[in-house]
Amino acid sequence: MTGNERETISTGKAPWKSPVAVSVLLHLLIAIVALAGWSWSEPMQEPEPNSISARLVSPEPEPSPVINEQEQARDREQQKAEAERQQAEAERKQQEEQAREEAERRAQEEARKREEERKRQEAQARERAEQKAREEAARKKAEAEAKERERQRLLEEERRRQEEAKRKAEEERRKAEEEKRRQEEAERQRREEEARKEAERKRLEAERRLREEQLQALADEARQEQEAEQRRQREAAAARAREAQMLSESQKYQSLIRERLTQAWYPPSSATEDMTARLQIALLPTGELASVKLVNSSGNTAFDNSALGAVRALNRYPVPENRDTFERYFRQFTIEFNPQRLR
Repeated sequence: MTGNERETISTGKAPWKSPVAVSVLLHLLIAIVALAGWSWSEPMQEPEPNSISARLVSPEPEPSPVINEQEQARDREQQKAEAERQQAEAERKQQEEQAREEAERRAQEEARKREEERKRQEAQARERAEQKAREEAARKKAEAEAKERERQRLLEEERRRQEEAKRKAEEERRKAEEEKRRQEEAERQRREEEARKEAERKRLEAERRLREEQLQALADEARQEQEAEQRRQREAAAARAREAQMLSESQKYQSLIRERLTQAWYPPSSATEDMTARLQIALLPTGELASVKLVNSSGNTAFDNSALGAVRALNRYPVPENRDTFERYFRQFTIEFNPQRLR
């Protein structure tokens, strides 16, 4: 070798099959297993990263094959022992952690039980205090109720005494009032008897006057009825005379109207004796025509129109001056047109 250079001796094997490479790989595997076991036993702690320093050493000239196998076997035994030691260490730590956790759990359980016991004792103490307070309140309530009953008894006795005194006073007042009412009743009956006698006297006097008035009224009524009958007879006679006069006057004017209509009527050539047209005529008090209406047709239009034309042809109808006669007979009336007669 010259300077810093080293001469590399070739053994004819692949580099990763050399004893050094195998040793390095085994150490790495053991480190990984140890790290995994430590991580499982202590999950809450971050393991410090393991630093592995490796140095590449150029192998010395290879000794004989027998010596290499013995060394490799020895290395494997050491590596196995180291792995077992590390695994045992990891199991020991895991058991210690489990024991620690179990101790903590038991301690917590004991603390919880002690706390529950403390709370139970405090609750019992509170219950005893509350029970005592309730008993004290019940005792005070019973004493207050007894005092209240005694007070009510005294009040009831006082009330009964006052009621008895009031009853006696009321009895005295009632007797005095009854005596007063008896005297007043006697006085009232005396006055009523006097009033009754006076009323009876007045009643008899009123009945006597009433009988006299009734007799006078009967006489007056008979006289009035006689006078009324005489008046009715006179009025009936006058009405009959007036009716006869009105009837006579109406017949006279009806004849005049039929005569005027006969003069104004020109029946058609087709008219026959069987044709009759009935008309309703309404007049004004002045004799003027108010309206005319065909009530029953003759069956012949020309005949009906000729009758209507005759009624409308008269400018003024003869009517009576008496208003009652006009209203009764000529305000509205009917007339029949026939070739042989007007009716």
